[in-house]
Amino acid sequence: MSIPQSGGGPVENKQQLAQYLADGCKPRADWRIGTEHEKFAYCRDTLQPLPYDGERSIKAILEGLRDGFGWEPVHEGDNIIGLEKNGANVSLEPGGQLELSGAPLTSIHETCDEVNEHLKHVQQIADLVGVGFIGLGAAPIWTHDQMPMMPKGRYKLMTPYMDTVGTHGTQMMYRTCTVQVNLDFASEADMVQKIRVALALQPVATALFANSPFFEGRPIGHKSWRSRVWRDLDPARTGMLPFVFDDGFGFEAWVEYALDVPMYFVYRDGNYINALGQSFRDFLDGRLPALPGEKPTL
Repeated sequence: MSIPQSGGGPVENKQQLAQYLADGCKPRADWRIGTEHEKFAYCRDTLQPLPYDGERSIKAILEGLRDGFGWEPVHEGDNIIGLEKNGANVSLEPGGQLELSGAPLTSIHETCDEVNEHLKHVQQIADLVGVGFIGLGAAPIWTHDQMPMMPKGRYKLMTPYMDTVGTHGTQMMYRTCTVQVNLDFASEADMVQKIRVALALQPVATALFANSPFFEGRPIGHKSWRSRVWRDLDPARTGMLPFVFDDGFGFEAWVEYALDVPMYFVYRDGNYINALGQSFRDFLDGRLPALPGEKPTL
């Protein structure tokens, strides 16, 4: 569960969280669609993954987009770690995967135009510094030791934790990419229908768009290694959610589920506070070991 820190009062109970979700309902005329598009970056001459810093680097790509196409930089400490413009963001996944988090748009056709323009701009900058990009579900040849770590505090916390809860967590973080979609809903019933349909269609979508049959330089025995990775990542936060199909499922049932998904961190005043494995339910009650006496805020 992600609760924005917007300066409001503390969250007192789970009903307040359910109402927070309910407040997201919109009439159909106001619906928007947002997409997220990730891709791997590599040095064209060596075919090795792109480091964060240097003449040919992720940082150089971000600075090129900033200087050439009017994006505003996002920093963590002294490092540029993202960009913002017109409701869209460019961000970094742990291994340097470059992600466009698109603006809320009115149709899938607009999202297509948005992604194509983004890829055109990225290619212009990449061509100047000898960098290539590839859109695959999993990195086909690189080993874990070859992957850089982007300078973001959350990834320093998450990386060692992943090895304690599954066998493929760091593979997901550093050597997979995806495309995601975000949809609005009109009501609780509309949300329920959309999440049920989305979950039911996941196997079909995986089969239609499978494109990761190689890993560490060899055929891996799966058409989609990325989907295999997600089957043993962290059972507390991945996999099918049968309760979504139960009678009576809605905002409160989703909150009940989310409260018991182990936390990674709490973000306070620009800092990532280690809350690995701790309970959001305890946080709601002011009993979080990482921040005793404090509660989440809206």
